[in-house]
This record gives sequence, structure tokens and C-alpha cells, in this order.
Amino acid sequence: MNVLSIVGARPQFVKAFPVSNALRPDHEEILVHTGQHYDAELSDVFFSELPIPEPDYNLGIGSGTHAEQTGTATMAIDETIRDHDPDAVVVYGDTNSTLAGALAAAKRDTTLVHIESGLRSGDRSMPEEINRILTDHAADLRCTPSRRADETLAAEGITDGVARTGDVMYDALLTVRERALAESTVLDRLGYADGEYVLATVHRAANTDDPTRLEAVATALGAAPLPVVFPAHPRTVDALKREGLYADLAAAVDLVDPVGYLDFVRLLDGAERVATDSGGVQKEAFYLETPCVTLRDRTEWVETVDAGWNVLVGADPAAIGAALEREFDPDPKAEPYGDGNAAAAIRSAIEEYC
Repeated sequence: MNVLSIVGARPQFVKAFPVSNALRPDHEEILVHTGQHYDAELSDVFFSELPIPEPDYNLGIGSGTHAEQTGTATMAIDETIRDHDPDAVVVYGDTNSTLAGALAAAKRDTTLVHIESGLRSGDRSMPEEINRILTDHAADLRCTPSRRADETLAAEGITDGVARTGDVMYDALLTVRERALAESTVLDRLGYADGEYVLATVHRAANTDDPTRLEAVATALGAAPLPVVFPAHPRTVDALKREGLYADLAAAVDLVDPVGYLDFVRLLDGAERVATDSGGVQKEAFYLETPCVTLRDRTEWVETVDAGWNVLVGADPAAIGAALEREFDPDPKAEPYGDGNAAAAIRSAIEEYC
């Protein structure tokens, strides 16, 4: 079987390597990197640190509006599908690269596989929500991480071509956690010990492009009860500087450059808690048993909230501050996303469908 896999952003690199490792012993895989994340610390470092093959193609899409990214990537992916005529095209998650791959594959004679299917935040103002809905409805095979995802698809009239495989990011964390503990020196470099700091990540446009929300988040992080380690996305740095918030925040928290995946896992594993607007980090925190404060009003990973590991606070400084100090009482046995063998289940589902 010939499989063409499409990745374009950091969470997709993490999800892709267990699936690639499951597929490649028995099947041919062509890995296409759209270039949606093109900064070395957001892209190249993942291919050097993780057991993922180097991409066969880098389409070099880069930044742009949602329409520009999606349209340019769709055309480039369509040419790649035409040239290789794969049996299946695999897309991950909910980025513009995901939707571009879905649009291109859906109009070609190939099987479209969506990994991480059936997720909904209920917030259609998020571009990711639109991407995941459209991709699910275009897909032929939908690999879901949880029972709730199955139920969501069924409520939208999708019951055929659904396989509950579990979450492949759990596979990834199980693969790299011990390696991160053994190899990463990030805590020594930054001068922290386990449990002595809060980790923060902020990158979503809803926070970075809204001056009021950005100021609220920056204010709350600056007043956190523990030191804050903040690996800052380039877009976030630009927004902080644009709004005149950078200098004050840099004086209050430890603003650092983006870090590689092993270093990030080590930081997340060692944090007393994490404050984030990332969907992937919510899950990674859940798997690493790090309490999570989500700087969003809604989440697609509702099981992490139900299990008590995650709390939604939006961009309210008082709510963020309270959540950074509150006691968490999580369910230590919650396993809504499978047992860490999703990649093998995905491979079997693709083999059976194709």
C-alpha cells in the first residue's frame, strides 16, 4: 500500500512519527511537509529529535492568511497526489494543512484518512473548528481518539468509516518521556527544579491578535505565584511588542526562545502546572499528569476537563490568577484516549479500509 502523509505544524510532527513507524515496515509512505511551520525551532528540530523520517517533500508554504495558506497548500498537495497516485492520503488534526490535504484528496481517486477525527470545541470562531468539521465530512476513514468523538460524528450523521483508535499523541509521549528525562538539560540551563515553576504557551490568534485578551493574559502571567517559563512563539513576541507589553512581561517572567520537543516535554513534565491556549499541550499535560490552565473559553479536549486535570479560564485575569493558585483534584485513573497503542490501530484501520 502506498500512503501519502501530510504534516505542517508542530503537533502534527509529534503525531506523525508513531504512525510512520507503524506503516513503514510493510507499506510505502511518502511524507509531505507543507512548511506551514517553517521556523527551525518549530519545524526542523522535530525531525532531528524524533524518530520520524525526513520529509520527502517540503512545499514551503510559509505564513499568510488562512485563505492563502490553505489555497496554496491545496494546489501543491494536489500536484503531489497526482504525481504519486497514493492508495491513501493521511491528514492530522485541524490546521490549514489538514484542510488543504483533505480538499486535494477528496477530489482525487484516493482514500482520505483523518486522524484525530470527531473533535469539536463548539466554537466556530476558531479556524481550527472549521478545518476539523470540513475534514471530517470529506474523509473516507475517520480515526477517532475517544468515545465522545464517535458520538459527535454520529450526531452529525457520520457512522460509516469510523474507527476508534485512541490518541496517537499518547503513543508519542510514551516513546519520548523517558528520553526527555534522560537527555534534556533544559531545567539546568534555565535554573529550575521540578515543581518550582509554571510553564506557559500562548500562540492562538484569538489571544495574540486581540489586544485586550493579550494584555489580560500577560498581566495574569506576570502576577503568577510561581516563576513562569514562557517559550514564546515568534508571532506572540511580535504581538507583545506591538502592544507595548513585551518589556513588562519580560521583566516579570522568564521569556525564552522556542525549545525543541524533548526540552518541551521535560519542561511540561517538571512544571507545577501549565497555562496554555494549545490543544496539543492540554493533552500532553494530561498524559504527563501536569495540571492545566487553559487560556480559552472552550476546548475540543473536554475529557481532560471532565477528569479534573484541566480548567478553562478564557482571558480573565482574575480567573487565570485563581486557577494558577487553585488546588486540583484530578482523576488519576482516567484513560479516555486509549492505552498508547493508537498507531498500530490506525495502521490496521487503514489496511482494512483500503
